[in-house]
Amino acid sequence: MNDKQLKELYKSIQTIASVGLSANVEKPSFGIVYYLQQQGYRIIPVNPTTPEILGQTSYPDLLSIPEKVDVVQLFRRSEDVPPFVEQAIQIGAKVVWMQEGISNREAAKKAEAAGLTVVMDRCMRAEHIRLFGSKFLGLF
Repeated sequence: MNDKQLKELYKSIQTIASVGLSANVEKPSFGIVYYLQQQGYRIIPVNPTTPEILGQTSYPDLLSIPEKVDVVQLFRRSEDVPPFVEQAIQIGAKVVWMQEGISNREAAKKAEAAGLTVVMDRCMRAEHIRLFGSKFLGLF
């Protein structure tokens, strides 16, 4: 995906379901998602062990989310990706974004065959800052 396509993607999305988001402020997932929330994206945490993260209700899985999701952002090990891609397809997400260090070619092929855009092994916060700059002066 080139920079122009990435910019268009960011501009076209509103809601991000963050699978594996931690409530621990010291974990990278928390800082990444906190930044995205501060940029105006609606964040829906997906973590079965925590009822609320960043002031938002957390859901045990993607199928439990009662609203439309644009992006399924994955903070899970590469080998754990396939079931979440299946759920992303089922809920009609537009994008599967595997964070930096995460990639699963088979799951990506399945998502793309179902019409989803796939981004692998890239940080959603770092790419946003690189493409748009940042006026964010928060904790992270």
